[in-house]
Amino acid sequence: MSGKNEEERVIITESRDQVGYDAEDAGCSGCIGTLIWLISMLLICCTFPFSLFVTVKQVQEYQRAVIFRLGRVKKGGAVGPGLFFIIPCMDSIQVVDLRTVSFDVPPQEILTKDSVTVAVDAVVYYKINNPMSAVCNVTNAAQSTRLLASTTLRNTLGTKTLQDILADREDIAKHILGSLDSATDPWGIRVERVEVKDVRLPQQLQRAMAAEAEATRQARAKVIEAEGEQKASRALKEASDIISSSPAALQLRYLQTLSSISAEKNSTIIFPLPIELLGGLLPKKEQAVRM
Repeated sequence: MSGKNEEERVIITESRDQVGYDAEDAGCSGCIGTLIWLISMLLICCTFPFSLFVTVKQVQEYQRAVIFRLGRVKKGGAVGPGLFFIIPCMDSIQVVDLRTVSFDVPPQEILTKDSVTVAVDAVVYYKINNPMSAVCNVTNAAQSTRLLASTTLRNTLGTKTLQDILADREDIAKHILGSLDSATDPWGIRVERVEVKDVRLPQQLQRAMAAEAEATRQARAKVIEAEGEQKASRALKEASDIISSSPAALQLRYLQTLSSISAEKNSTIIFPLPIELLGGLLPKKEQAVRM
């Protein structure tokens, strides 16, 4: 039983610490709060209906209002949307926007795993899903999220090589999204999307990569050209074998060539001289020289 009582006492103490409860000045603050409440209500009644302009507040559909009464969060959590009533002398409000917010992460100079300096920027989309945590747990939720996004981007890309950054942008964006979402969860913020916008390389590295790509394209073009010549020579060899097997085929090919030349309206026609005639004339010339 004693152990159970001690646990209950610890739970009660922790809950009081969360709401800012102080046992020493509870009575004093209660008396002062009651006095301020009575004076405020008297002033509101005396100045009615003009007091409605300062006692009735309105928030939009996409907004919520966190009310602090004498420095403490009012019971019931955030209020809205619509109209609600406050006591001017006791209550102060902070309005929180629940719409999705986007911001650009400034370009970060990052040294990759393979010792290459790159400049990377990104865009982050987030929204507040818990107004109480966004107001009470962090001083400036928007600024804190921006700083955390910049730091997370640098830490994540610092463990990647240049090839990984250029090829796996989606996986990197998902990893950054998970890290940001888990880190901003105590602040009541949910990160919806992270996108890596641009990766800027140094000028010298760009020239080196362009030269490498150009050399690769030229080598590929030479290989393709050599393969084309090989296929063309094989086709010519097969055609020559077919023509040599039939003397009439060579004559038909000759007539086809003349027909294609005449179709182009040329004034010059070339008559090929068979090699066999030259072979018959060469021995006669050699005999004449010997005599």
